[in-house]
Amino acid sequence: MAWKPNSGVASLALLFSVIVAALVVIAGVIGYPYVAKVYDGIRVKLPEYPTAQKTRWLDQNWTDKRDWFHHADQGTATFHIPYEWFMALEQPVLSLTSVGLLSDPAYLDRFGFIPDPTDPKLGLPVGMARGKAMVDATAQPWKNPRAPYNDMTRIGLTCAACHTGRFTYQGTEFLVDGGPALTDLGKFRTALGLSLAFTRFVPYRFDRFAEKVIGADPSEVEKSQLLAQLDKILAQGKGLADLDTMVAPQSVVEGFGRLDALNRIGNEVFAVDLKIPANYAATSAPVHFPRIWDSSWFDWVQYNASIEQPMVRNAGEAMGVSAMINLTSAKGGLYNSGIEIMNLDRIEKSLAGKQPNESTGFSGLKSPQWPSELPPVNKTLADQGAALYKEHCQGCHMPPVSSAEFWMSDRWSLPDKRTVERYPGERYLRLKVVPFTEIGTDPAQAQDMADRKVTIPRELDISSDSFGFALGEVTAKTLKHWYDGQTPPVTPAKRDEMNGYRDNGIQAPLGYKARPLNGIWATPPYLHNGSVPNLYALLSPVGERPSKFYLGNREYDAVNVGYRTDKLENGFELDTRLRGNHNTGHEFNNGKDGVIGRLLTPQERRALVEFLKTM
Repeated sequence: MAWKPNSGVASLALLFSVIVAALVVIAGVIGYPYVAKVYDGIRVKLPEYPTAQKTRWLDQNWTDKRDWFHHADQGTATFHIPYEWFMALEQPVLSLTSVGLLSDPAYLDRFGFIPDPTDPKLGLPVGMARGKAMVDATAQPWKNPRAPYNDMTRIGLTCAACHTGRFTYQGTEFLVDGGPALTDLGKFRTALGLSLAFTRFVPYRFDRFAEKVIGADPSEVEKSQLLAQLDKILAQGKGLADLDTMVAPQSVVEGFGRLDALNRIGNEVFAVDLKIPANYAATSAPVHFPRIWDSSWFDWVQYNASIEQPMVRNAGEAMGVSAMINLTSAKGGLYNSGIEIMNLDRIEKSLAGKQPNESTGFSGLKSPQWPSELPPVNKTLADQGAALYKEHCQGCHMPPVSSAEFWMSDRWSLPDKRTVERYPGERYLRLKVVPFTEIGTDPAQAQDMADRKVTIPRELDISSDSFGFALGEVTAKTLKHWYDGQTPPVTPAKRDEMNGYRDNGIQAPLGYKARPLNGIWATPPYLHNGSVPNLYALLSPVGERPSKFYLGNREYDAVNVGYRTDKLENGFELDTRLRGNHNTGHEFNNGKDGVIGRLLTPQERRALVEFLKTM
């Protein structure tokens, strides 16, 4: 603990010991999300990482777009507190004296958030954005208690928070645009909740907080108003924690690099925004954050190929990380939202680039190439692996994107009459969706989406109680409300363009899509749920894959291609025996269930791994 009593403050020592005991109870009572799941009583335990000697971004045709994308406001208020609070909160370290700030980049780095020294004035890591005025449930802005009562501003996660990867190798840190993040959002929610609770109950901490938020020498009236706002946030958090407790027996801990994204979106929209607690579902199917290069040109996205339209996908993501949407008050305008639609459109177009073809390839965000700082690829072994890839992999994952065969594939949609009339020049990549009964991988993500039902009030005019279809309708109505509400209203042709020239298709197949494998070496761990640590293990029989391993390591294993998995103090130990975490399937072995190819010899696995480094 940071505070150490001395002979001059003996009475405070007694007070401090009482506070310690009281806060162990308070942590569970306050109930801000995940406060009840504290570590070591009332302290969030985080990994320690060595300082990188050098940091560099991999070349992905993204340099001129990167800085904007990292902090592009999508209308989200993920943490349910204003930016001004976020920057003023202290770390959840129990102390009567001042401790470091929660927003300290070095502290946030330990949760997996990537520091961004390019914008020191903003002071936020990659994937956090400061937006417009933060509003409450009645669309009224939060005010600073001091005259002239300025609006406080929202802070939220962006696409980049979950889709910016990194790994280190012998002192060099590599950053990967569009790659899977290695954050632990659960631990961060715990830290944020404890910081708020400590601010409320630890002596002297609230006064320091008030000075930072309100200004110098705040009056008792001003502090009283700020305290009322804090109590309101803690009460809201208690409600969310109660919902988490309700579904805890069915939930699976996500840990570093994983999130049950679809269930969390559903909880935010159908339980929190709609104010129907019965719609709250367990986080039963964590998935590894997917890489997003090339995905603008896929016919369906999400691991289970459940969403067709880019704008619906992106607006739904913004709603899932707490962009304001009105689903309960006709007076406030049903489907009115704070989603930054124009920013979502700009993000998607910059990721996509222009229509890809053989001569230009993918012209938006590109997959990275194996860096020169890593051990060089064994060309002889890679050539052997190329033949194995053609035999065993490209039937599902297609030929390498660098090959003419990829661009001539019949998987590219042909422009039919409807496409020519409505969407001239557009064509998309039809990905193979493999039933999980065939692929043998953990069924939870696909199965639980297909099975989930939601209760929706009649006035919202939603035709289905099936979660996926209902979410698609709610999102489409929210977008239509925005399109119709512009001056002048957005034209049909412009709507088609902003929607990515695709209809609002929603489906819930019991399977997972197989996408091209370019850049696969930069996206560990593997399978949709991150249950296999490296490519060599993925090519091995299930019995040879580790049943438990640690997530949170950043050091790259260039031989097996993945993160190191040795014990990481305060990391996350993934147990693949749990439903949602199973590491079965996609197996090369001599058998039936989940077996997609013959048993590969260790030498063949090494050759195939070496070839995958070149993708």
